[in-house]
Amino acid sequence: MKINIYYGGRGLMDDPTLFVINKMKEVLEELRVKVECFQLYELKNSITTLPQSLKDADGVILATTVEWYGIGGYMQQFLDSCWLYGDKERISEIYMCPVVMSTTYGEKEGHLDLTASWEILGGRPSDGICGYITDTSMLEGNDEYIRIIEKKAENLYRTINQKMACLPASNQAVKQKVAITKNINFTPQETEQLSEYVSDDTYVQRQKADIQELASMFRNMMGSSEKEDTTEFIKEIQEHFKPQPGIAASYKVVIEEKKAPLMIQINGGTLQCFYGEGHRADVEMLLTKDAFLDIVTGKNTFQASFMAGDMRMKGDFKVLRALDQVLIFG
Repeated sequence: MKINIYYGGRGLMDDPTLFVINKMKEVLEELRVKVECFQLYELKNSITTLPQSLKDADGVILATTVEWYGIGGYMQQFLDSCWLYGDKERISEIYMCPVVMSTTYGEKEGHLDLTASWEILGGRPSDGICGYITDTSMLEGNDEYIRIIEKKAENLYRTINQKMACLPASNQAVKQKVAITKNINFTPQETEQLSEYVSDDTYVQRQKADIQELASMFRNMMGSSEKEDTTEFIKEIQEHFKPQPGIAASYKVVIEEKKAPLMIQINGGTLQCFYGEGHRADVEMLLTKDAFLDIVTGKNTFQASFMAGDMRMKGDFKVLRALDQVLIFG
């Protein structure tokens, strides 16, 4: 017989949960049970792979300490990994004994959480231990408490050895009817390999980088297949250009739907208008295609568009106002 102990506390020397599981381990080993302990706080970077350790277990002890609220992050992460990567058929054959010691309020709720979680996973719960212990010496110096712990260990051994039946739990019935988790038909071997990949930070980061590279390649392919119109709005601007003496400025119009900005360069009586990156602009504008269309059709002006909040602008406002004096669309 083999029993695994999963400890979800922080490993503090005065943690009462450590005293309980060590005492249970002594009793079980006297009964010739092979006991293996997993300190989750030491294995936090590989918790996703721990469901693999359930393969040869006949029973498990899930032990944690309630220090302020709930069963703690390490234990929750382990249970999450069992749900995502564990072999549910194997778990359905494993008995679980919850051990929850509390240094504050909530040991009964933690005990209930572990039991309910194991039932939802499909496993078999057995009687556990929960208690409010503010000082470990309360356990060490009390023979009655120690006897209770020893009896619980013996009962767990007896339950597993006799393969005692468990009554159906509503948790499993509810899971079967309303669970929304997608059922991915991985084999146990594939699930095991997936859990190893998830625990490998280097692999995960490499996968993210590969996905970003593929996305960038896809965008470039889409961009090359759909050539952008580089003449739109240029004819309208040239036709409505009214030269004014003394006005010399460069404008950069960034239209959100366009890849390249529209450059407008004015020097007295000359106008240059093209799509692309030019020299440094005196005024930079950002607006949507619809907002710019309202301007070139005479429904709005550059100044009014900025004042209305339809356009963002960087540069000298006087230079922006001069653009409405040389490009008269209305």
